[in-house]
Amino acid sequence: MSTTQSTGKKKGECKKSIASLEKQITQLKKELQEKNEKLLRSCADFQNYQKRMEKEVQAVKEETKNIYLSELLDLTELLKKAYEDHEPKKGLELMLKNIEQFFAKECISPIDCMGKKFDHHLHHAITTIEKDDGEDDIVVEEVKKGYLVRDKLLRPAHVIVAKKKEQKE
Repeated sequence: MSTTQSTGKKKGECKKSIASLEKQITQLKKELQEKNEKLLRSCADFQNYQKRMEKEVQAVKEETKNIYLSELLDLTELLKKAYEDHEPKKGLELMLKNIEQFFAKECISPIDCMGKKFDHHLHHAITTIEKDDGEDDIVVEEVKKGYLVRDKLLRPAHVIVAKKKEQKE
């Protein structure tokens, strides 16, 4: 085999190899473009999903707010009737009964704290009072009632807590 033939053969192989690589490059470019378009569609879908969820959350907030405002309007009307009544105590009793029914319906319950051990998860200590007798860290006065919604804290009870008097020698 002559040198010219072997060089010609190598050139032919190189051309085939280059053509094969160019075909591969074209195929890879096409795949990359398809994947890029798919990624862009997924991003757009996700952004649309986020916007939809934000709108739904806002709608639920508005609905909840409207429900509570409606309840508040009912209570306000009862309070006005009690104010205009010649025997306001009956009206106020009715109002309190309605509020308690509303709380029960919403699973709102008061925190029982008088005489109980101070619990920083349920109570907010306003101050302490020194006492000669009794235990340390016992709630002796409730300044502001605390409430739970189901088992979660809605508002801590504001309390005064007993501390044993230090004995002076």
